[in-house]
Amino acid sequence: MISTYLVPLDEVAKVRDEHLAFLEGLFAQGTLVAAGRQDPPVGGMVLLDVAYEAAAREVISRDPYLVRGIAEYEARGWNPTVGALKDYGKS
Repeated sequence: MISTYLVPLDEVAKVRDEHLAFLEGLFAQGTLVAAGRQDPPVGGMVLLDVAYEAAAREVISRDPYLVRGIAEYEARGWNPTVGALKDYGKS
């Protein structure tokens, strides 16, 4: 999921702790692989371990950034073929 901020960074900062707690919860559940802010900080990227786009959209629908109108998300599928994640989830 690729997010784009809809508000200035000072407004993003007011909700960031809630957003990060949400992501930590996803990581603890095994749904989140990695997440981070884009550089420059115009949004972020959230790599989810889900089988379908609909599942990714359902998971991200609970993100405080989305719930509070701070950011919007675009879904992108990805299958790593080279690098540290190429065998992720294959066992």
